[in-house]
Amino acid sequence: MSQILITRPHGKGADLAEQLSQGGYQATLFPVLKIDYFTPDNTQLSPLLNADKIIFISQDAVKALLALKPDINIKAQFYAVGEQTAEAIWQAFGVRAAVPKQHDSEGLLALKSLQQIDGQNIVLVKGKDGRTTIAKNLKQRGAFLNNLVVYQRGPVEGNATDWIDHWQSLDVKGIVITSNAAVDAIFRELGAKQLEWIRRCQFYVASARISEHLAAQQIDSANIHIAAGASDSAMFTCISEGNIMSEDTKLTSQLADTKATQSSSTKANAKVADSPSATKKDFAMNQKPNPTNKQKVSKTGSLALLISLIVAAGVGYQFYQKLNTQQQENLLINQLSADNQLLSKELQAVKVAQQTLQQALFNSEQKVTAALAASEAETQQQLESALQRAEQQTYSLNPQEVTSLQRMAEFKLWAEKDYQGATAVLSRLDALLAEHPGTGAIRQAIHQDLQALSIVKSVPVEAIYLQLHGVLGQVDKLTFNAVALPQEVEQEEQHALSENVSDWQQNLANTWHQMMDGFIKIRQREDVAIEALLTEQERHLIKQRLSLYLSQAQDALLTKQASVYFTALNQASELVNDYFKQDDPQTQSVLKALAALNKESLNFNPEITLKSTEQVKEWAQ
Repeated sequence: MSQILITRPHGKGADLAEQLSQGGYQATLFPVLKIDYFTPDNTQLSPLLNADKIIFISQDAVKALLALKPDINIKAQFYAVGEQTAEAIWQAFGVRAAVPKQHDSEGLLALKSLQQIDGQNIVLVKGKDGRTTIAKNLKQRGAFLNNLVVYQRGPVEGNATDWIDHWQSLDVKGIVITSNAAVDAIFRELGAKQLEWIRRCQFYVASARISEHLAAQQIDSANIHIAAGASDSAMFTCISEGNIMSEDTKLTSQLADTKATQSSSTKANAKVADSPSATKKDFAMNQKPNPTNKQKVSKTGSLALLISLIVAAGVGYQFYQKLNTQQQENLLINQLSADNQLLSKELQAVKVAQQTLQQALFNSEQKVTAALAASEAETQQQLESALQRAEQQTYSLNPQEVTSLQRMAEFKLWAEKDYQGATAVLSRLDALLAEHPGTGAIRQAIHQDLQALSIVKSVPVEAIYLQLHGVLGQVDKLTFNAVALPQEVEQEEQHALSENVSDWQQNLANTWHQMMDGFIKIRQREDVAIEALLTEQERHLIKQRLSLYLSQAQDALLTKQASVYFTALNQASELVNDYFKQDDPQTQSVLKALAALNKESLNFNPEITLKSTEQVKEWAQ
């Protein structure tokens, strides 16, 4: 009875071990790998929401993702490398997954639905450093691929050399391996003796990829048996077919040993059968007459003769019994040989039938593939259109609703200049499309538009308006850079005429002075610097003008007229510089505030083009 070692991780080899036990094998569970689950963040899990296709590499990938309880688009198309992974997907998410006939990376990539995937969002749920062939080919076909790593395989604690010594003590004949990581765990740091022993074992692997990885360890290809997949039934079939020859050889050896034993037994019986004759001969030679002991010899001879006859009869009976047993054993051997030949013929017939069936299936598949290839070029456009209409009908996505939301976003952007409103409408459209497959291109354009809108900085109108109001309140406190005109002193009339007739001379002189005062006089002022002399009315008008410029800047801010705003600020600054004291703290404060306000970026109309508009138009058509 062959001893088979199952190296699958803990909890995965019990069913296979039970099948092997029922099939007459000795099965030992010896996990060489452990599974560590990862915890990706929300950014890594977000592609599951808008995925068109989701591919699971193994059962561990399904279990690890299910433990995270992510938000996943169950309307996407699911794929599994093998049947057991597909069953795990059904149990976890209630979705039937597509499974290739050949349960490996090449079989998955050969599926027809994975050929035309340009622009589609695909999520590959996998283990660390696994299935690089799938990822590489999907990218080459133009898909937007997201690798979601959710677990890692690693060797269990322990020394590989100690494992081999333990397996030798169990007399292990075959080893079941379902991953490259298991090969690496077993062959790490082995000595020459362990390598010599393990290279004589039979290996049962789940795919050609593992076979190639195992061959790199200098394992003879005759000792490597490739199963139809990693499932228990596929492994059991591979082990059964791989051990038929060894079981036949064992049976032949047992039959040869039985014949040798029978031959030895026959020779021994022949020797025993010859011994009575020798005894009789010796007895006869000793029966010469002796006169003196005639009576005595006669009695003794009679007794000896009787004993000899009894012994001869017993030996003859034993020989007869052994001869009969040998004949029965020969009949049994002949019957076993006949049964073995019949079993071999039946097995050969089954193999021939299996090969015939496989050839028929292969020929049928070739014919179907040829027929599909012949009509694919002609019907491709029609199929794509029908598929798009079917997806829209199946998932109840209303094109008018999508178009209306897109137009509303454009209205918010161009007519109302409401960038936050446009962002909200586009976010609503993205959430709607996330529930339906085949909308990846539109969603990518929407996210580009959202990024462009997020960069636009809104003008702080209220804050700038309040700053202008503050400057406007300081206008009355500004000090003019001018000297006030002195008040005309009303001097007492020195040249008044007298009513006394006797003062006619004085009256004549006063009349002369009054006449001279009517002419222009130039007076020199030595106590005042030569500067502009402003009256109170002029000062009032200048401050009113300054206030008018500031109010004009406020109005331009509210009406989003950037050029008018900056022109009014520049004119206000010129007034302050021309008419007010520059060394006065109040004047310096106003000039500083005006300079800061003049540096504000009033981009009321940024140029933004929505890339999602064209995508929505193409999709709606």
